[in-house]
Amino acid sequence: MKIVIAGAGAVGTHLSRLLSTEKHDCVLIDDDEERLGGIDSNYDILAINGQPTSIKTLKDAGTGDADLFVGVTPQESTNITACILAHAMGAKKTVARIDNYEYLSPSNEAFFKNLGIDSLIYPEVLAAQDIISGLKLSWVRQRWDVHEGALVLLGVKLRETAEILNQPLKDLCGPDDPYHIVAIKRGDDTIIPSGLDELKNLDLAYFMTTVEYIPYIRKIVGKEHYDDVQNVIIMGGGKTAVRAALTLPEYMNLKIIERDADRCERLNQLLAETDTMVIHGDGRDLALLQEENIKNTQAFVALTDNAETNILACLTAKKLGVRKTIAMVENLDYVSMAEGLDIGTIINKKTIAASHIFKMMLKADVRNMRSLMMVDSDVAEFVAAEGSRVTRKQVKELGLPFGVTIGGLVRQGEGILVSGNTQIQTGDSVMVFCHKHQLSKVEKYFKKQGIF
Repeated sequence: MKIVIAGAGAVGTHLSRLLSTEKHDCVLIDDDEERLGGIDSNYDILAINGQPTSIKTLKDAGTGDADLFVGVTPQESTNITACILAHAMGAKKTVARIDNYEYLSPSNEAFFKNLGIDSLIYPEVLAAQDIISGLKLSWVRQRWDVHEGALVLLGVKLRETAEILNQPLKDLCGPDDPYHIVAIKRGDDTIIPSGLDELKNLDLAYFMTTVEYIPYIRKIVGKEHYDDVQNVIIMGGGKTAVRAALTLPEYMNLKIIERDADRCERLNQLLAETDTMVIHGDGRDLALLQEENIKNTQAFVALTDNAETNILACLTAKKLGVRKTIAMVENLDYVSMAEGLDIGTIINKKTIAASHIFKMMLKADVRNMRSLMMVDSDVAEFVAAEGSRVTRKQVKELGLPFGVTIGGLVRQGEGILVSGNTQIQTGDSVMVFCHKHQLSKVEKYFKKQGIF
């Protein structure tokens, strides 16, 4: 496929590198030659220095032949304009990064579609959604609800208190059990498990289950002693913090600590209709944290622009007794270090945005896709088309590629865990887990017959 990306910032650069490793024809446009110069020569990316809204630049990039055009510059208006032009030139699909929450309203979807923009992404909103999901369960590293909770994916760090350690998975999660283990991170290794694999102490395990069995999962992983989150402190008052504050459940109390006095005033204006307390100060200041009753705080969220600051602040909060910590880590080189330090939940806007964009490249019907950054795996919600290969045989007879597993499906609004004897039906929403870069091998199973 040919993909043209406008904007060599954090998201655009990450996406172009990701796509180039998948052997796609990738073109990256930016008006700053220095940013383009930072692209590693090891990646097969054509860099073009020019304005993303220049018709000449777009033509030079071959936009008219693009399967996907992505506008991810820092300027919302540039992204929208570039996508409109790209669509007019013949680009098959377009996606624009925005920072106006109003545009995301479902009522505006047809309006932007008529302009030639197929999808909008607001990375800070997507990150805030992940943060809120994580806060709702203090004992979970990552949570993802499918079809409003018909299925739930839970990432849990296992400790010695878990009662499911050192037993073959075939004895723990059979066809009649209320959960499946779909991925395991052990040290630097990622395991898409089979029935003979076992869970070990300090594994990060991903459970697929349904909402009613969340308390059961909590019991078997030994996390019943974790307090539910009621009091939250966020360090850093940027866009992600604002979106999180505006969507925080009513039963949670929030304090935002921000170093910049002018930003504090702006936060008070933006959050005037909430009960959020805005504090001028440094979230790493021990005296300030103690003054703000850190000992009675169940969750600490570090959202500054500096990964090192966020990691340090979360370590400090943990030493002061906070069990749930969440760190924004935009530098991917620091992600494994943060995991090694047992920071807790790690948020990376680049990978969140890239997942949203990547699903648009798949030809099968994909409703959702997430990159499970900590286990170097992807999870996607495929809809089984009529006559597709996945509907012709039981799961155990499909011959799925190595490293691929199906964790569950949603049929007529009901979540169903999948076993080898399951027969997938047309219209089922199926949750597929696989090692990174394998989704393109999986999608052929879900396409309508004859579409390859």
